[in-house]
Amino acid sequence: MKIVIAGAGSIGCYCGALLAHSGHDVALLGRPRILDPIQEQGLTISDFSGLTRHVAAQDLTLTEDATCLAGAQVVIVTVKSGATAEMAAQIAEYTPISIPVVSWQNGMENARTLRMVLSEHDVRAGMVPFNVVPTEPASFHRATSGEIVIQSGPGALGQRLSSADMPVVESDDIEAVQWGKLVINLNNALNALSGMTLKDQLLDRNWRRLMADQMAEALMVLNAANHPVASTTPLPAWMTPHILRLPTPIFSRIAARMLTIDPSARTSMAYDLMAGRPTEIDSLQGEIIRLGAQIGVETPICAKIRDLIEDAPETAISVDQIAS
Repeated sequence: MKIVIAGAGSIGCYCGALLAHSGHDVALLGRPRILDPIQEQGLTISDFSGLTRHVAAQDLTLTEDATCLAGAQVVIVTVKSGATAEMAAQIAEYTPISIPVVSWQNGMENARTLRMVLSEHDVRAGMVPFNVVPTEPASFHRATSGEIVIQSGPGALGQRLSSADMPVVESDDIEAVQWGKLVINLNNALNALSGMTLKDQLLDRNWRRLMADQMAEALMVLNAANHPVASTTPLPAWMTPHILRLPTPIFSRIAARMLTIDPSARTSMAYDLMAGRPTEIDSLQGEIIRLGAQIGVETPICAKIRDLIEDAPETAISVDQIAS
C-alpha cells in the first residue's frame, strides 16, 4: 500500500521504517530536523530484543509537502496532540474520503479531533503501547514491548499493516483499549519529573506507590463515568495499582512476565521536558482532570502532577516533593 506517515517523529519514523521494510510504499511527512538526516544516511531502527533494520533514503518518500497525502491509500497520523487539528485540515484538503485515516497517537481526543474535521472519512482510533526514543539523528529505538491495536473496520486493515516485526491487531472496543493505555501513560509525567530511567523508577517502591495512587485516582474517575478500561497487560486494569505497591522483589518477578523494558528507556515526555518542547500533559492528566470535573470527582494527584510539568522544572523532583 501507499502509506503516508503524517508526523515523522519517533513513533512515525519507527513504524514507517518497518512498514517500508515489509514492502509498503511509505512517505514520511515531517520537518527538516527529522527528515534531513534520514535523507543523508537512511533510516535505522532497533528494539529491545536486538532487532535492527535499515531503510535507505531512496526507499522512502521524505517530504514537508502535504500534497503527498493525495496519493495515499492509508494515512497514519502520528503528530503530537497539539498539531492534530492542523494535520486534519491538510488531510481534508488533499486526501479522498475513501482513504482510511488511523490515529497512532496518545490520549483520547486525537481521534475525536480527526473525526470532527474528517466527518466523511473512515477515521479509526489506534493504540501504540510501546515507547520509541531517538538515539541519534536518523536512528530510533523501541524500548518497551506490546502490540499495536486499531479500531475494527472494513478492509482487513490491521492484517494488511501487520508484519512479523510489527504486529497490528483490530479491536471492537478501541475506546476501552485507549483508556487502558492512557492510565498507563499517566506515568509519562512522573518519569519525566523523576529524572530516572523507567527501569530504575519501577525498581523504586516509593515511586511505584505514587504511580499506583495516580492510577487508582484515574480508574476511580473512569469507573464513576462508566468508561470501561481494557488492560494493556495480562492483568486486569484494577489490579495494576495493587501490583505496583508490592515489595520490589515480588513486583519484579511479576512485571518481568508482562513487560520488557530497555535499561535506558525513558518516556517521550521526559525527552520533551529535557528539550524544552511542549508536552502532551493536557492529553493525559488533563483528560482525567476534565472528566473528573464533569462528574464531580476530585483529581488532586493528576492536578498536582500537571502543574509540576507545566512549571517545566529544570532539575529532577523527588517523590516526596510530589507526594507532600
